[in-house]
Amino acid sequence: MASNNMSNKQAKAALDKFKYEVANELGINLKQGYNGDLTSREAGSIGGEMVKKLVAQAANQMQSKQ
Repeated sequence: MASNNMSNKQAKAALDKFKYEVANELGINLKQGYNGDLTSREAGSIGGEMVKKLVAQAANQMQSKQ
């Protein structure tokens, strides 16, 4: 469990915001609600890029604590 005090609603809102930011960076038109018109490749690109950025952020945090 995370050591910070972020509520589930705040965490979900932060991840949603992050998702839209990443989609925008990739040039993918992600809209509120239904996105069934996205290809699997587009949807996977968004998720994959989010994971890459989150892993890099965690690695930087771990490195700065040493």
